[in-house]
Amino acid sequence: MKTIKSLTEAEIAELPKLPDEWKWARIGEIHILKSDKYKGSGESLFYVGLEHINKDKGTLTEDVKVDEINTVKNSFKKGDLLYGKLRPYLNKVYLANEDGVCSTDILVFESTPSLNLNYSKYFFLSYKFVNDMTQNSSGVNLPRVSTKYLQEYPFPIAPLPEQRAIVTKIDLLFSELDNGIANLKLAQEQLKVYRQAVLKKAFEGELTKKWREQQTDLPDEGDLLEQIRKEREEAAKSAGKNVKNIKPPTEMELAKLPIMPKEWMWVKLDYLGDLGRGKSKHRPRNDKILFGGKYPFIQTGEVKAANHTIKSFEKTYSDFGLAQSKLWPKGTLCITIAANIAETAFLGFEGCFPDSIVGFTAIENLVVKEYVYYFFMGNQSKIEAFAPATAQKNINLNILENLLIPFCSLPEQQTIVQEIETRLSVCDKIEQDIETNLEKAEALRQSILKKAYEGKLLNEKELAEVRGAEDWQPAEVLLERIKAERAKTERSDKT
Repeated sequence: MKTIKSLTEAEIAELPKLPDEWKWARIGEIHILKSDKYKGSGESLFYVGLEHINKDKGTLTEDVKVDEINTVKNSFKKGDLLYGKLRPYLNKVYLANEDGVCSTDILVFESTPSLNLNYSKYFFLSYKFVNDMTQNSSGVNLPRVSTKYLQEYPFPIAPLPEQRAIVTKIDLLFSELDNGIANLKLAQEQLKVYRQAVLKKAFEGELTKKWREQQTDLPDEGDLLEQIRKEREEAAKSAGKNVKNIKPPTEMELAKLPIMPKEWMWVKLDYLGDLGRGKSKHRPRNDKILFGGKYPFIQTGEVKAANHTIKSFEKTYSDFGLAQSKLWPKGTLCITIAANIAETAFLGFEGCFPDSIVGFTAIENLVVKEYVYYFFMGNQSKIEAFAPATAQKNINLNILENLLIPFCSLPEQQTIVQEIETRLSVCDKIEQDIETNLEKAEALRQSILKKAYEGKLLNEKELAEVRGAEDWQPAEVLLERIKAERAKTERSDKT
């Protein structure tokens, strides 16, 4: 085993100052890097791959299991420390609770009596260490940190009883943090349920029940049908088109739908506006000649990522591309019909989109466009269910045209939208607070680790207790003992 040179006084002078009883050393001076191999004879063994170690957590995923091993792997024992050198930014560290084998992209450090590898594990999980490993890795697609760089990296040794006390305190503080994070994530899930409950009640008429009771001139079904007929005729006339003939929903279709307020009715989405599929008559669809101009070209991922309104785009259509397509007006509701079905967002500008997106332009005096937007938000899973059970999930324009939507008077639609947005804005504020607190929790986790390895985590009372331990000795003495243990291990390995 190659001897690791100790840090020079000049190198130590460049490092942060440690408590008097602590000592800087290189990782390779005090950690024994194992080279034990399993040759892969087909035996069933507990196997840990990089994919089985949780990022940033120091724990294993639920997928880890006993596997038949047919290729060469690194062997490890209970108490050994595993470190993933591939893509070090993923921060894959695990202190083994069992014997097993692991990927050759995982380094194995042997457990020794004079070093608490839990103490080492938390050091490896600190962002300073992770960032330095990441910045000093090589390779583009599969970056790895070199074993040499890792072995020569400075490591702050504390007296052994202090190492134990630091680990105990980190465990306690992290447990409290994890409980807090779990509660925050539970609140996030509850918010999702509440959002869906708001949208469900909105389109059942529950949010505007009291509002309706205070009205004296609400239209009945006949009035609503007459309004639809009139506004559709006006819209067709303005567009220079004939009124599209749409079959009303059948009695059988209506019988399957939930009961709604007597002032409401079910109508097909096609009644309420202009539905059209994005298109490009030119093939292939990714031909370079279509792109590179001044016309925004929206993709399904940008609809999914948008929060209500699409404000940015990656691609543009050329004049040739536009000639094969259509420039949809600002405010068009984009509805995805492939991949992520029934994701919706409004165009924040004029733009084009492919045939995997349907555009909906509401008849202004008939329907509030946000009313339709929130209907899709609350019924996405139901609309997804129309997709055939194939590998590539998609629906067609005909499904959207015949989609039945609860319809009520324009003033009530406006009230519904207002009631939804009032409630969801509160959800948004709570969600933002939760995200902020989750970020603070992770920052606090790293602050705890930073203090731990600066010797500032334990208070005076805790320090006094560890200094009274029978095995307490300065890190300098501990370092010499570790070196002696290493030398003994290396001699045993040679014999």
